[in-house]
Amino acid sequence: MTRNWQINVGFPLPLGATPTPDGVNFAVFSEHAQQLYLCLFNDEGDELARLPFLEKHRGIWHMEVVGLEQGQHYGLRAEGSFDPSNMSFFNPNKLLIDPYAKQLSERLVFHEEQITLTPEGQADQRDSAAFVPKSVVSIPQPLAHIRPSKPRGAERCLYEMHIKGFSQQLDIAPELRGTYLGACSDAAIEHLQHLGVSTIQLMPCFAFADEIHLQTKGLSNYWGYNPVNFFTPEPRYALENPVSEFQQMIARFHEAGLEVILDVVYNHTSESELTHGTTSFRGLDNQVYYRHQDGQYLNYTGCGNCVNTYHPATVRLICDSMRYWVEVMGVDGFRFDLGVDLGREQNDFSPTAPLLQAILQDPILSLTTLVMEPWDIGPNGYQVGNFPRGFLECNDKYRDTVRRFWRGDANTIPEFATRLMGSRDLFHKGHKCALHSVNYITYHDGYTLHDLVAYHRRHNLDNLEENRDGHTDNISQNFGVEGETDDSRILAARLTQQKCFMATLLFSQGTPHILGGDELAHSQKGNNNAYCQDNEITWLNWQASNERDTLTGLIKEALALRQRYPILAEAFLLDDPLYQHKPSDDVSWFNESGQLMSQDDWQHSERDFLSMQLTDAYNKTKLWLMFYREDLPLKVRSPNGSQIKSVLFSTHDTNQVHEFECDLKMRSVMLLELET
Repeated sequence: MTRNWQINVGFPLPLGATPTPDGVNFAVFSEHAQQLYLCLFNDEGDELARLPFLEKHRGIWHMEVVGLEQGQHYGLRAEGSFDPSNMSFFNPNKLLIDPYAKQLSERLVFHEEQITLTPEGQADQRDSAAFVPKSVVSIPQPLAHIRPSKPRGAERCLYEMHIKGFSQQLDIAPELRGTYLGACSDAAIEHLQHLGVSTIQLMPCFAFADEIHLQTKGLSNYWGYNPVNFFTPEPRYALENPVSEFQQMIARFHEAGLEVILDVVYNHTSESELTHGTTSFRGLDNQVYYRHQDGQYLNYTGCGNCVNTYHPATVRLICDSMRYWVEVMGVDGFRFDLGVDLGREQNDFSPTAPLLQAILQDPILSLTTLVMEPWDIGPNGYQVGNFPRGFLECNDKYRDTVRRFWRGDANTIPEFATRLMGSRDLFHKGHKCALHSVNYITYHDGYTLHDLVAYHRRHNLDNLEENRDGHTDNISQNFGVEGETDDSRILAARLTQQKCFMATLLFSQGTPHILGGDELAHSQKGNNNAYCQDNEITWLNWQASNERDTLTGLIKEALALRQRYPILAEAFLLDDPLYQHKPSDDVSWFNESGQLMSQDDWQHSERDFLSMQLTDAYNKTKLWLMFYREDLPLKVRSPNGSQIKSVLFSTHDTNQVHEFECDLKMRSVMLLELET
């Protein structure tokens, strides 16, 4: 039956599909399209109508369709120039997802019919509607609940969580495993609260697609860094309704006092290379949405395309997306994947790039927790320390230096001390506090903590790339055997090393980041690039073990001390103009003889011991923090012969403490309080 649709001009903002008293208003940006069409579908996927947009205002096509309601399935088609040399790919045969869609009818799976550019450089004539998810008119409402207060200073510790990996083998109802609701189950909350972390950093939850090469090999994108759009939550983690279940998860975390930040991918999309599927942005206005030059994409991400974050329409899109995830979905902040792309202007990075400034001036977004991955693979793509204030930054120099120190590498002491003190060579005094440095030993892209001390070489054959993928230089060591062993001596050495890594992290100036599963001694069997392993390689193993109990207990103890003694997280130094309005703390460095470190001490290439005395200006508490990386006994004198008051922390109970000295039996981290 043919229906006569009543269409009004409508309005250009807000973008997307917005219910009105009479129907639904549709607004879509496409600067270069000659005509845009709204395609309406029934729930079975039949195209009911193809309606041309009536009006275009400043690049935004808009109209109101009377009689439509929430739940209506729709898609877009665009007519215009098809000219690959000018990066123009308008093809009305390709159904396109609304960039502002809040709900999709199904997951996006690649089919050849989605391709718009043939090998001959022509427009593909096959219709893709049957193979593209339909956008669904949906205006989700916030879930009313109380947000906890934002962690401050020494209170914040990030915990990186993959929804499925965290909950798939948790002792919960089977139907909840691998889901949003499983990640916030009673067992999950109990574990996180026992650990003492403040902030959950969720790995990507935007709806994402499997890359073509993974689909061909029978693998899948497990991590989720391949977004379809920037508003729709991933349906794989939901029982029924991804939106409401994600909101319930956030509310449960908030009820438990946990901050939640979301790892977001605004630097590229799942449309990937020009020869891959065209399902949204490329078909709507490729010239605007992606960076390009001389008829080719500028692939600064290594993922096939690179979102043009310098264009005002894209700046608006990303800020609108961020506000949606804060105001409606409930998150408290963001971790930005390959963040340098967000700070590029035409091509070069600038801390005053439009998107960064738009975020920082926004009255909502500027109050959220913002964490940058400060690199991409484009020109001048390494920008650690160069983002504007307001963004915390992942510090890979911290990771590498701490790994080298504990591995026993020569000439590491000066840089190790710099990293312990918040990397002030990167986050400069007078400009940024040490908390801007997000310190970590392990992240999702690399070895787990367990594997860092058990493998010398990557073992990525399961990725079906002949072990060519993943980092080659992991700054790891296996203590004599590659992989798993039942040698008790090696196992003890490995556990000791993990304890020293974790204690160093939690007693360093800055903001600590823990990879979820490290507290469980989770192993990926030496795979350091498990992005396509949706199986027990990446699913956390919750079985009880001595290793798990030891590491979990250490984290809980160290985080409690970090909050009890905030100077461990941030010292207010006399020579830092940022703290001129505060009483000054004191930090001094001492050798094993209890004397201030001399120039010769600092330059000694094989030095294995370093200690620091931290004196709190407010309560005059004097702490002595020691790091010793050798496995031979060492007698250590207290700083300037100060009397030892108490032992606050030690990675080994066998270390003996006397009135003015300590007998270290093996490699250790110790924290003591001295008499004042």
